[in-house]
This record gives sequence, structure tokens and C-alpha cells, in this order.
Amino acid sequence: MQPMLPDESLKSAVTTQAAPAAIGPYSQSIRAGAFFYTSGQVGLDPATGQLVPGGIEAQTARVLENVKALLRAADLDLAHVVKTTVYLQDLADFAAMNAVYAAYLAPPGTVAPARTTVQVAALPKDALVEIDCIAVIPSA
Repeated sequence: MQPMLPDESLKSAVTTQAAPAAIGPYSQSIRAGAFFYTSGQVGLDPATGQLVPGGIEAQTARVLENVKALLRAADLDLAHVVKTTVYLQDLADFAAMNAVYAAYLAPPGTVAPARTTVQVAALPKDALVEIDCIAVIPSA
């Protein structure tokens, strides 16, 4: 018996030139049912493909600008984000990353997304931080 394959019409890729292009066999982001999923974003400048200079704060801001661009391409914004995963090269950067993250995803008066934060051995391009997210798509 052949395994049932998922119906490809249930998901669609969402792409934008305002965020770094996928450099492998993955999509920048996917719309599937009532959810929107981003691939992990590192602090790459989409215009140059290079990591932004300036350390953890600058890379975190660039990551979240890339996430915002992907959300915009799906007619969403940061308020739709319900879950993030943050990968840090060094947990010593947590407080500095968290301050930038809070300004984008947890301003006063908003419900912050659920989040997991872990330290990893290495990230693509020797980035200091990578973030992926899941957003909810409001019903039409």
C-alpha cells in the first residue's frame, strides 16, 4: 500500500525579495490552512546577502525586519505571530536579544507570542541569532 501524500493544494509558498532568498530546498515561508510559517531567519541583509554588522542587537533587528517582510507578503504583521523559536549561538546574548525582540514582538499592551529559546553550536553564516515563527491567519 502506497503512503498517502499530502495534498499540495493545502499549502502555498509565500516569497518576497524584501527578505533573504531561500538558498536550499526550502521555502521562505508557507501558508497552510489557518497558519503561516516562516523558515528560520538570520541577520542577512536581503540586498547584499551578507550578515549585518553590529553584533547581536543589529542581527536581531535585521532578523525581525526579515520576518516582518515575510509576514507583509502574506498580508499579515507581527501581531499575528503566536509562536517563535529563537536560536542563539551564545546564551550570554539573551538579554541583548530579548530587548530588541520585546520592542518588535511584545510592546506594551500586546500579547507576546509563546517562545522557545535555545543555544546552538552553530548557525548558518556564523550568525549570532536565528528566529522562526508561526502566525495565525484571521478568517476571511
